[in-house]
Amino acid sequence: MNRSAFPRPGADGLRVVVVGATGNVGTSVVQACADSPAVDSVLGLARRAPHWSPAKTTWAAVDIEEHGPDLVPLFTGADAVIHLAWKFQPTHHPAETWQTNVVGSVGVFEAAAAAGVPVLVHASSVGAYSPGPKDGAVDESWPTHGWPQAAYTREKAYLERVLDAFEQSHPEMRVVRMRPAFLFKRTSASEQRRIFAGRFLPGRLVRPGLIPAVPDMTGLRFQALHTDDAAAAYLAAVTRDVSGPFNLAADPPIDAEALAGLLHARRLPLPTAPVRAALAAAWRLHLVPASPDLFDAVLRLPLMDASRARIELDWQPRHTAVEAVESFLTGLREGAGMATAPLAA
Repeated sequence: MNRSAFPRPGADGLRVVVVGATGNVGTSVVQACADSPAVDSVLGLARRAPHWSPAKTTWAAVDIEEHGPDLVPLFTGADAVIHLAWKFQPTHHPAETWQTNVVGSVGVFEAAAAAGVPVLVHASSVGAYSPGPKDGAVDESWPTHGWPQAAYTREKAYLERVLDAFEQSHPEMRVVRMRPAFLFKRTSASEQRRIFAGRFLPGRLVRPGLIPAVPDMTGLRFQALHTDDAAAAYLAAVTRDVSGPFNLAADPPIDAEALAGLLHARRLPLPTAPVRAALAAAWRLHLVPASPDLFDAVLRLPLMDASRARIELDWQPRHTAVEAVESFLTGLREGAGMATAPLAA
């Protein structure tokens, strides 16, 4: 695809490529770009083109794991590449997720540089951070070594090292790393249920009053963010002259008390060990897709200070963390989704 292949309704608007454009984050980022007067055109890349047609958006079907070199023509003429593609499963075969998430991401970075794209925005994560405090908040200088036992955090941390070297080799590019908290929205519920809980979770039962208790464990305190609010930050990273990492999170932190309030349940103090043992047994039997190693990582993740995003991106979440989780729970009960393959209800 050459430069003229991008629709140009305006003279000075931006041309943005979104890699991994049909998932939880991708659909919100595409919509944010489509709604922005600063963006003239969006090229959405995904393994399967969706039956969804937001304004100013065209689609191309591509698998980054298999077609890294083919990305250069698709990126040529773009003002920014936003890289969001990620494979969460199969958790029993981490070499497969590594091939997509690490090798595929490196291919995206190298193709963006080869195509002369001036801005690269990469979806890192709170999962890239080393274990940290739950009673304070860390800024972007906190070590990003992840939790080595979990494939997700290990891969996110490895890509931080890749980008350290990439930035040194390509000083002409403006590289931004987004490190969001856990991202939720109503239409992501079906996808996230499949990824983390499996198809056996009866979503209609996750409603206030039907779950009697939520576990209250040491370390069960995390941050959440509505996916649309994260998308606003991604768009700001494209339109503003910024670089480097940005923490993204909303208040308040989610803990057992907050979850109990959402579900009208009581808190049940539990030691971590038996909960992990039950999850590990279910995972080994392929009853749930989320691994016990990811459970370990979540209990160790630090809380993040998002001040830099608020100041340099002029960014402020429109939803609280509780509202973000509530929207997800509503979608879970409704079986909500979108007309894209990852978000299909």
